[in-house]
Amino acid sequence: MPFQEYSPEQAALLPLHVRDVLSEKHLVFLISAVVEKQDLSTWEAAYGEEGQRPYHPALLLKVLLYGFALGVRSSRKMEQRIREDLGFRYLAGGAEPDHKTICEFQRRHGRRVNDLFTAVLEQLQAAGLGKLGVVALDSTRVKANASRERVMTAAGLRAERARKRRQVRQWQRELSALDGDENPGGLVAELERVQQRLREIPGQLQQLRKSGQQRLSRTDADSRFLHSREGFILGYTAEAAVGEDGMIVAARVTQAVNDLASLVPLVDEVERRCRQRPQKVLADAGFYSNQNVEAMEERGVELYVPDSVLAREFKQGRPVRGAMRISHAGLKRMRRRLRSPAGRKLYERRKGLIEPVFGTLKEHRGMRRFYRRGLEGVNAEFLLMALAFNLTRLHALQSC
Repeated sequence: MPFQEYSPEQAALLPLHVRDVLSEKHLVFLISAVVEKQDLSTWEAAYGEEGQRPYHPALLLKVLLYGFALGVRSSRKMEQRIREDLGFRYLAGGAEPDHKTICEFQRRHGRRVNDLFTAVLEQLQAAGLGKLGVVALDSTRVKANASRERVMTAAGLRAERARKRRQVRQWQRELSALDGDENPGGLVAELERVQQRLREIPGQLQQLRKSGQQRLSRTDADSRFLHSREGFILGYTAEAAVGEDGMIVAARVTQAVNDLASLVPLVDEVERRCRQRPQKVLADAGFYSNQNVEAMEERGVELYVPDSVLAREFKQGRPVRGAMRISHAGLKRMRRRLRSPAGRKLYERRKGLIEPVFGTLKEHRGMRRFYRRGLEGVNAEFLLMALAFNLTRLHALQSC
């Protein structure tokens, strides 16, 4: 049987142009087109005249969005894919930025990602997407880039301070007992290191008091110990609002341990980004409070959020025995609304709107752990993931 010619050492393995291999509808062309439409003047202005000529922000932004869309969030893996992957090579224009450049780009432009997410969302809405007739809210816990074992507590810091002070006093006595001819260089350096640590401890104690927490991570002090399905984790709470066409219309990261205080700010975030209020809001029982019901009624937003008793009733398929008698008028209206056939049918859409979004981000794109540290850093990382998700959603709708 004659085989086709095979010669991996031939001079040209690649086509003359990437479009000869990738379809015209490939995701890379959509990402490139969307980024080219953005005003990146503030991104460009962030660079000075000194030093080596930097890569253009559009190049690194396209690479980041494509990487996040594929679940490639590690800067080292992106560096490798830029050398080996045709789509990455196209977006990089043949350049080869290393992982340090990619990390520095994210650090430098973290706050600008917020405006970029809003700008792209406005363009999507102008095209008829990101509809706010029905908006579903939810949150998920995401691990921080820190070890839960390396924590600081007030008692631990005080004990450490006492030990360090004893060490300092002992070493000072040893230094004073040395003859003038002896070289105490190593001991002096160690003493300076311990004294520097002693100067840091009061600041950490103050930071601990201000946080209101009993323990904080030494690696990422903004992270919190949160309850999740996996037990208690050290991480953050990622919150999102999804429109009726599956687009993320608001996204943010908080330190909240539960969702009670998140409903109103998240609805306000939708209004701020989209410049209009959602008509109907769906959320699970974790977001319910009488105050939230009152706040949404004041705003003219139709809320569909069951209280814990009604959520159990839905789950069991029958009324809950022994439930307390209710007197709050807003709660009574909420229960009537959700028990009606139309209300129950509408509320059942919540799972189909929001849960696939978090499922995609966590299961397929690796958002079980943040790579950045600090609340500002992880918020920018989550917004990039949300923006990349919207672009892949747009790509899917255009490909239908």
